[in-house]
Amino acid sequence: MKLVVNIENRIDELNQAVGKVTSWLTVILVGVIIFDVFMRYAFAITSAASFELEWHLFAAIFLLAAGWTFQQDRHVRVDVFYNRFSPKTKAWVNGLGSLVLLMPLCYIGVTEGAQFAYNAYALNETSPDPGGLPARFVIKSAIPLGFLLLGLQGVGEILKSFRAILSVSKP
Repeated sequence: MKLVVNIENRIDELNQAVGKVTSWLTVILVGVIIFDVFMRYAFAITSAASFELEWHLFAAIFLLAAGWTFQQDRHVRVDVFYNRFSPKTKAWVNGLGSLVLLMPLCYIGVTEGAQFAYNAYALNETSPDPGGLPARFVIKSAIPLGFLLLGLQGVGEILKSFRAILSVSKP
């Protein structure tokens, strides 16, 4: 059981570290938006690159912090019945939900996202907009990475659920 807890802890630590680093992207995003709005209204200057950078930062924040959000139990959930469940029933719902719904989604996200990013790299894909950002593969690489981190956290949550079902606490 110590091995299981050790795996859970390493996954939690990884997603927490990535989440904390990613959370700083929100500060950068706010700065880019403020700069963009200032330039637009003060000097009537707009840039396709700044618009794209805003979307890319938002996408990176959403994708890379998904595992951390799941670990912190801050994800979207319909709690109409869940709140009334016993801890063991919650563990069953969480474990089976992660196994049956989350893990296949993450597998598809990683495999298809990796192909998507690779194709963008192989084609040297750039923005279709004049003055847009180059190297589209960079942001497209966040897709499989985000799903990988979310899938790893799913494994950690399945292991936690397994321990809760067996009523085994952390050593």
